[in-house]
Amino acid sequence: LGGYGKKSGRSKKWREMLKLPPVSQCSELRHSIEKDYGSLCDRQPIGRLLFRQFCDTKRDLKRCIEFLDAVTEYEVAADENRRDCGLLVLETFFSNKKSEAPLPEIPPRVVKECRLRLRENPSKEVFEECTRIVHNYLSGEPFEEYQESSYFSRFLQWKWLERRPVTKNTFRYYRVLGKGGFGEVCACQVRATGKMYACKKLEKKRIKRRKGEAMALNEKRLLEKVHSRFVVSLSYTYETKDALCLVLTIMNGGDLKFHIYNLGNPGFEEQRAVFYAAELCCGLEDLQRERIVYR
Repeated sequence: LGGYGKKSGRSKKWREMLKLPPVSQCSELRHSIEKDYGSLCDRQPIGRLLFRQFCDTKRDLKRCIEFLDAVTEYEVAADENRRDCGLLVLETFFSNKKSEAPLPEIPPRVVKECRLRLRENPSKEVFEECTRIVHNYLSGEPFEEYQESSYFSRFLQWKWLERRPVTKNTFRYYRVLGKGGFGEVCACQVRATGKMYACKKLEKKRIKRRKGEAMALNEKRLLEKVHSRFVVSLSYTYETKDALCLVLTIMNGGDLKFHIYNLGNPGFEEQRAVFYAAELCCGLEDLQRERIVYR
């Protein structure tokens, strides 16, 4: 499992890329990095993980994270189960159990309103005010303590590593997955880790010919901003002499057209079509939350 070579897809000479620098080497980054709680502790995957590990060391902060996770479970629960799931959240976190660490002070009227809305219409937004209060609390003194902890130092080490230059030599390239108006998409693999991605190559000549410079830069900027389970994530970017390259989450199952026409009888049964339509709606919702309109 830990070996390197052709079977694992990882190159021994590239594993040096994964070595974390000494903490002292990150001192400049510690002062220059933007101290934004939402970005560092929630939207960035490594930052989110390390902030949660820090919270696990303190009883009251751990309780806050448990509450946020419970609300997330509520938001993705099936419609028929959502009311019961919401009532369980209220029972678990607002029943004044002495043995449990209390949440930050949430006004009784807010809890009462949550209970009322659960009975009338258990929508996704029922606990929105509660989660805002909890995040506001975490973004204050706990966030400042986190920045003085070893967990934040580890985060800075990862950010330093992340900022190292990425070039075409960082990857191995495999077959073409598809073609678009500005170039092709091929499968690629990070030499150091063996992880697979999809590399979208935007040919510079085509971009210039079709006056697509603003579009290409906009696509990169928006993909950097979006963090959604229903939109592909941007992992790396680099350029070559001929192309701008966006390295994205790879979807191994094939595209929608492939599933419609090449697997079994053409088309989908209604239940499957509804499921895919719901996923598309969730992706569009996440884009609109970031004030992005999809063409």
